[in-house]
Amino acid sequence: MIPVHRQRDTPEFKAQAVELLRTGKPVSQVAEELCLSNNLLYGWRHRAQGVQLGRAGARAAGERSEVDERHALRREITLLRLENDILRMAAVILDTRLPSNSGK
Repeated sequence: MIPVHRQRDTPEFKAQAVELLRTGKPVSQVAEELCLSNNLLYGWRHRAQGVQLGRAGARAAGERSEVDERHALRREITLLRLENDILRMAAVILDTRLPSNSGK
């Protein structure tokens, strides 16, 4: 089946739709206003972001974006909190007291 492209799905129309998303409007709202599917808008936004990254140049090997760094830090915090909880439960089970933070 050959895809039928609507006349309004021009690069300019796609750019305007993506720009509406950048203003903070939810995808569902923009999709409804433009009579498009949410998935179509997500795809256009994803491709537009890829083009922007390409224009900015590739990152150096091993360099992480701020978003990647933030996600890694959040994962580490979650893991540390889980380990802390496990240690607290072990202390209760062993009936020991946790050292206080006052240095006593």
